[in-house]
Amino acid sequence: MKKIIFVLSFGTVLLFGSIVSKAQQATAGVSVETKKPNSDYKPAFEGQTRIAAVTTKTPYEGKVLTSSLRLPWGITSLPDGRFIITEKAGAIKIVSAAGAVGEPINGVPKVNSAGQGGLLGICLDPAFKNNRMVYWAFSEPLDEGTVTSVAKGKLSADEKTLENVTVIYRALPVYKGTLHYGGRVIFSKDGNLFLSTGERSDIETRPQAQDLNSGLGKIIRITTDGKPASGNPFAGKARPELYSYGHRNVQGIAFHPTTGDLWEAEFGPRGGDEINRVEAGKNYGWPTITYGIEYRGDKIGDAIQQKEGMEQPVYYWDPVISPSGITFYDGSGIAEWKNNLFVAALSGMHICRLVIENNKVTGEERLLSDEKQRFRDITQGIDGALYAITDQGKLYRIGKK
Repeated sequence: MKKIIFVLSFGTVLLFGSIVSKAQQATAGVSVETKKPNSDYKPAFEGQTRIAAVTTKTPYEGKVLTSSLRLPWGITSLPDGRFIITEKAGAIKIVSAAGAVGEPINGVPKVNSAGQGGLLGICLDPAFKNNRMVYWAFSEPLDEGTVTSVAKGKLSADEKTLENVTVIYRALPVYKGTLHYGGRVIFSKDGNLFLSTGERSDIETRPQAQDLNSGLGKIIRITTDGKPASGNPFAGKARPELYSYGHRNVQGIAFHPTTGDLWEAEFGPRGGDEINRVEAGKNYGWPTITYGIEYRGDKIGDAIQQKEGMEQPVYYWDPVISPSGITFYDGSGIAEWKNNLFVAALSGMHICRLVIENNKVTGEERLLSDEKQRFRDITQGIDGALYAITDQGKLYRIGKK
């Protein structure tokens, strides 16, 4: 069948009767990013930034299911197709597949929701159907300050309460600040729990991302009881729960559906948002190496981007898109998206689709940019569609028309 495209006078394209944004018009060889970078830093290898644009050929749509959430932060699917969602101020709610929002679930411990804090990422025990256990990260208020913590509780049969709630892990040290908590939690296939933390942003805490005595600026691997998982790279050392280090503020972690590799998305400063493939024991460089600059415009540290013993990002953005939650897609609904990484972009106000081949990004697309939403998290539903939440309180279903 012949494809018919109509170019309209105001610069959009009419494709199969639907309006396609300018970001989706990008042709092969041209990046979706058109703005000038903040720095003149050069990438370490070809394709590390501003890769050629790609465009989804399968007709798809983004449909708003509800607009009544309040600063949602984390989303994951329940076994029956509903969703369990955290809200920054401290509520956990169940939302139906049609978008009906339930009442807050009782039993959630107090959070400090100032700044970037609050109730953060959420995940279900792999054996949830049998044990009904829920795990979540949050900024916990303590006498000395706040800390990124992980709690667990059993969802009651009537779904009104989390029972026997226990804080199983705290990413010490405590700090009197309200920024860079990280806060995603996911399970690996071996039944261990991964947590991402931030370095708490301030100049004085940044060096802790490089400090193996600190839980800040790390990816943590623990058991369901909060103990260091067996086989961790720093077992027997200062903090045996550490899995990787040198991170700034990781708000996205996901496992590749084919390789099983762990990937992450982390915020850069002014420029230098990163996508990394995370390997046990590796150092990801912050704040020693970065492709970003300070918000006020000056250089960070020695202004270097490469150093022996420190990992290069698979991909980076300058200017930033502010990558938050991420998920890999298994291709069950839209085949051409199989094994693509989808990134919820806050300041970028779009869903970023990254095509990855042999651990390299080979194409980038911006979805739903016309919606002008700060996308906070994204997950795949059991129906093969993607579901994304926004800071403005919306829940989107993104799937095949």
